[in-house]
Amino acid sequence: MSLKNLPNENNIYETERLIIQKISVDDKEFVFELYNRPKFIKYIGNRGVNNISDAENYIKNRFLPQFDRLGFGNYLVVAKDKGEKIGAVGIFEREGLDVADIGFSLLEEYEGKGYAFEAAQKVKSIGMDLFGLTKISAITSKDNFSSQNLIEKLGLSFKNYVTLPDDDEELMYYETE
Repeated sequence: MSLKNLPNENNIYETERLIIQKISVDDKEFVFELYNRPKFIKYIGNRGVNNISDAENYIKNRFLPQFDRLGFGNYLVVAKDKGEKIGAVGIFEREGLDVADIGFSLLEEYEGKGYAFEAAQKVKSIGMDLFGLTKISAITSKDNFSSQNLIEKLGLSFKNYVTLPDDDEELMYYETE
């Protein structure tokens, strides 16, 4: 994964309605809230973020090292109109996948408004246009139809089923052409 162009040095990007910025330790309360929502746990999984301290450690140990190593990772999604944190979107190196994986999650009250697609489309562009990724993948559970639709809308196609290391759920695997 080579650097194609110099990325935005502040890791802050904008779309029409959103600010997309590198997640930081300052976002620990939001990460705790998001990662403990029932839909997050159902579709993405329990990440063991059981308190604010766990959220801070998760950011420090999982998100920030990937940014340091690759220049991209998990981004906070903020709605411009009210300045509210509404979700997260990112491109991740994931054990068991050969291609960087795009992932997204929003607080339920912001779903169905096109925010996830707007944010994911921007992050896909960041990965491919700024960081020179030639392919991006996505995984989702078989019953997460809204994610499947969003992934296909992003231009990824279903390829096969995969099971990640240390997991027993068979997931749908998508990839850019």
